[in-house]
Amino acid sequence: MPVVLSKQEVWQMLSSCKLLKHKMLIGILYGCGLRCMEVRNLRLCDLDFDRKQLKVVQGKGKKDRYLPLSEHLIRGLKKYIEAENPKNYLFGMPREGRAGGDFDSRYSQRGVQWAVKQVSRTAKILKEVSVHTLRHSFATHLLEDGMDILSIKNLLGHESIDTTLVYLQIAQLSPQKLYSPLDILFSEFGKK
Repeated sequence: MPVVLSKQEVWQMLSSCKLLKHKMLIGILYGCGLRCMEVRNLRLCDLDFDRKQLKVVQGKGKKDRYLPLSEHLIRGLKKYIEAENPKNYLFGMPREGRAGGDFDSRYSQRGVQWAVKQVSRTAKILKEVSVHTLRHSFATHLLEDGMDILSIKNLLGHESIDTTLVYLQIAQLSPQKLYSPLDILFSEFGKK
């Protein structure tokens, strides 16, 4: 079973970030449910602040998808872009003096993983936290907040619903009162 952070633990991580870049990285990983590869490949042109959307280009399975961007994330990203002035990739690094690793300006996979681990340690999270932990937390929290499983499947970019169904086992869903659809039918039409 995947490791899932509580909402309090995600808040602790966001509150513990010392660098704006790390805060935006954690925010976008959790707020959009991105995979490590997807966050590394995010370009400035993939952000649509007016439509409050982020475009994932060539995610897993070589599929594109759109994800909603939080107003809070948009404000933070605008500050980050103004302060850091990234050129192409949202989480880019200067190329001068870099040896080895990726030969473009993207944050490396290890860099992303390192940042998530550092922030979780600073936040004193006792669970084993990885980039994918934030993705699992994204899906679980949406399910617990009432989003349907098919919408979550689409947001995650899963090929099969079976992959998404694992979150039903993890989520702490409040039991709903059982009812007959006939009761709803009569409540809507029976008053005539």
